[in-house]
Amino acid sequence: MKKESEIASFLAKTADGKKIVLFDGVCNLCDSAVQFIIKHDKKDVFRFVALQSELGLSICKHLGISFSKMDSIILFDPGTAYFYKSSAVIEIGKSFGGFWKLSPVFRIVPIFISDYIYDYVAKNRYNWYGKKESCMIPTAELKAKFL
Repeated sequence: MKKESEIASFLAKTADGKKIVLFDGVCNLCDSAVQFIIKHDKKDVFRFVALQSELGLSICKHLGISFSKMDSIILFDPGTAYFYKSSAVIEIGKSFGGFWKLSPVFRIVPIFISDYIYDYVAKNRYNWYGKKESCMIPTAELKAKFL
């Protein structure tokens, strides 16, 4: 794993103002979510890192994210904040613009309820959607979106 200073330097060079989505690289549901984000990311806001990768683990360590939070999607906005579970989903949605800008309205649902629903889906995601043997390999045109 890379040292924290190396991670900060790497992110400053490669992320360059982009938000980083850390996701379960072997989960079919998570892969579909990444494809959905890419499709709706008209402003090229996001970059992607599999949680299982060396970089994903290093970023989590850099942020002080405990292993218990690594079963979730994590949105990292370097220099600002990070979000996970339902909060990450809402933050990602509001970045899309249009109808999606209304996603913060879901914050009226108490976080413990929205995270309970998120956790229920996360707990069952492999049973419902399946699991890959390894992380997806992006196509040549999408390679720049993955760190």
